[in-house]
Amino acid sequence: MEGKDDMTKASVRLQDLRRGIYVKAKAEPSWRFWGLYVHVCKMETLQEAYLMAKRNHGAPGIDGVTFEDIETQGAGAFLDQIRDELTGRTYVPLRARKKEIPKDGGSKVRVLSIPAIRDRVVQGALKLILEPIFEADFQPGSYGYRPKRTAHQAVERVAKAIVQQKTCVIDLDLSAYFDTVRHHLLLDKVALRVRDDDVMHLLRLILKASGKQGVPQGGVISPLLSNIYLTEVDRMLERAKTVTTHGEYSAVEYARFADDLVVLVDAHPRHAWLKKAVPTRLRQELAKLQVEVNEEKSTTVELARGESFGFLGFEFRRIRARSGAWRPQYTPKLKKRTALLQKLKDVFRRFQSQPVGRVIELINPILRGWVNYFAVGHSSRCFSYIQDWVEKKIRRHIRRAQKRHGFGWKTWSRQRLGATLGLFNSYRVRSRAPKVSPA
Repeated sequence: MEGKDDMTKASVRLQDLRRGIYVKAKAEPSWRFWGLYVHVCKMETLQEAYLMAKRNHGAPGIDGVTFEDIETQGAGAFLDQIRDELTGRTYVPLRARKKEIPKDGGSKVRVLSIPAIRDRVVQGALKLILEPIFEADFQPGSYGYRPKRTAHQAVERVAKAIVQQKTCVIDLDLSAYFDTVRHHLLLDKVALRVRDDDVMHLLRLILKASGKQGVPQGGVISPLLSNIYLTEVDRMLERAKTVTTHGEYSAVEYARFADDLVVLVDAHPRHAWLKKAVPTRLRQELAKLQVEVNEEKSTTVELARGESFGFLGFEFRRIRARSGAWRPQYTPKLKKRTALLQKLKDVFRRFQSQPVGRVIELINPILRGWVNYFAVGHSSRCFSYIQDWVEKKIRRHIRRAQKRHGFGWKTWSRQRLGATLGLFNSYRVRSRAPKVSPA
């Protein structure tokens, strides 16, 4: 691969290219881009895609090739071969390796597709060039897997809508969304912005490798494609916001993170028609995409009646503050807490004969990741429960190793577990909900 200075210059050139593409796409919403394939094949694009794949670590694909294998042989030669296949139009992606991941600690599983590293690099290169085009088209309420956008921002958007008295919540569950994306419809949507036969052919190859329909969960380019597919749904919701806007206030708000979508409607009687109109229009847009709605899991929730709804792992409801004003409350969903504890139980059980330091080494990253995600809103009570549970398990592990009964409460204080053993103990909630609205 190139030297460090050359790579830095290449990275800057790529950033400038992406910025230029975005500016052009934003300025001309109907412009169709051509001449993109040459940028996908450039070594600077492939290098950045390789570094992105390496930063995400990840298991090998169906060919068994690891990053260690590639580095041993030389990453430069590896990327040269990919570039030659792309420029020679001989590149064919390998079938992705399938892996089942348990969902929320239950019996259901999510099937992840793990592409070979070579295919991750190609997908990453294509994403680097296509992403700025479609970022210009994506709507404000879409947050999933987009640059400088987070799940926490989507959660905050929902909480703010509740503050604004949008208490009728339309919660539509999309049935197996990623598995049912129709390739021909997706390609038509991409073609509205891309007039480059080589890019379209490469995209067809990538989609075909995943099956007759669907975008594989685990594919590098899949989040971008799934957002492109649902952009028209977002546009419809933006139009609904526009037609119900009076001054700075709109009667409708929405937030979408990939296939997780909620729409909030003002509870005032004059907006009652929206409670039927919005879900009807949503279903019409989704039907055009041949996306099915899971009616059993789809509900309309009235927060004013004390009901609650889930979004991005949080349980939302509306409660009264001490001042008497209404405010949103959002806490980790019970099934998310149960799934975490089950994951930790598995570690304690599998490593019960190992030194406590080894167990802590394994559970700390799990705890840190989970707590960092849920450290917004009103998670303090849930965090206290988890911290007590984990510390009790650790004390029990130590006492069992010493062939002693009990939990050693006096010997192993909370402070000592953290200071001496290094057990994770940063359970602080970082931020609160938006300010409450007037009563």
